Amino acid sequence: MAVHRHKRDADARRLFGAVTSTKTVSAGLAVLATTAVITAGVLNSSVGADLLAAPAANRLTATISPTASADASDRLVVSRSASRKDKKDAVREARADGALAATAKAVRQAHTRLWTTAPLNLWTKSGPDAVQVGEIASARHVLVTGRQAGGREEIVVEGKSRWVTAGYLDDVKPIAFGGACTNGTTVPSSVSPSIIKVHAAVCAAFPSITVYGTLRGGGGDHPLGKAVDIMVSGDLGYQVADFVRAHYAELGVSYVIYSQHIWSVERSGEGWRPMASRGSTTANHYDHVHVSVF
Repeated sequence: MAVHRHKRDADARRLFGAVTSTKTVSAGLAVLATTAVITAGVLNSSVGADLLAAPAANRLTATISPTASADASDRLVVSRSASRKDKKDAVREARADGALAATAKAVRQAHTRLWTTAPLNLWTKSGPDAVQVGEIASARHVLVTGRQAGGREEIVVEGKSRWVTAGYLDDVKPIAFGGACTNGTTVPSSVSPSIIKVHAAVCAAFPSITVYGTLRGGGGDHPLGKAVDIMVSGDLGYQVADFVRAHYAELGVSYVIYSQHIWSVERSGEGWRPMASRGSTTANHYDHVHVSVF
């Protein structure tokens, strides 16, 4: 609006400057009168409108601009957030695809077979989010991929990748579980039912062993009828120890000791653990397999 007034004032000054001394006063007054009327009309129609419109326009701008700016900022933040999410999803999908491809390749190339030495749960993965989808019995000849992770080994069951607890696959077929004891040996009827099961299973699988020690004085599980010493040594002793360990669940076994090593259900993930020397051959369990039950 200041521009309009200044412009019009300048025109008026130029108009005054154009009047010379040779012009009549009446002519000058006439021009001035005409100019005044025109100027007044312009001011009334233009300046008045500007004074009303300008504040309204300014208020509208002040009201809309922060909101529009905020909206644009929000859209930018949302756009960046969505972009980051898309990238993360893409990376996650790529990793999943890579894992599936690696599993398919491992299953396709599997050619080695090992024996299960105990009943084993079957898992969909090696990690903590794995789902149990069944179990496989002992003495099954299964394909293995050679992959291990998270304390598990990958096998192939019906063309699919499955994971089992590590340490229960062997290239030697395990001795069959069950059958009748035919060598005439027995254990006292007062011992734990689980000890009776251990004797029956070992006797059926290893009929050449004829000495079993159960009840005796002293401490530990023997006086309670919850332990048995299977008198055997050498390689046959290792076979017996592995056999009992493989069937610990069916027999109710708590721990097994042989050749100065111990395996326990509580710490089964550690496998056979060495023991400190107790002195003699018998104390160190070189001439017998000790089995304790729950």
